[in-house]
Amino acid sequence: MEEKPQENKKLRWKQLLLAAIIAVAAVLGGRWFYYVAFADSPFDEVGIQINALMPGPINRFGCDLLEQRFGTKTMPPMGCGKDGKW
Repeated sequence: MEEKPQENKKLRWKQLLLAAIIAVAAVLGGRWFYYVAFADSPFDEVGIQINALMPGPINRFGCDLLEQRFGTKTMPPMGCGKDGKW
């Protein structure tokens, strides 16, 4: 049974879209992990924004890592504290 050319094109677009979504998720996830685990400062603007976009448990995990690394040195970045405290 031979596939129709139209169906083949739709499958390629779906594969391309899926690959693009996976690539974006990998880049954002990698950038987020770099920010929470290795950044020199908790005030990296891009890292703060990515962390703020993460779902609750992932955001809290990121804030906990940042607190472990910077908690005694500085106030928390936006989205990681209340009233300027961790």
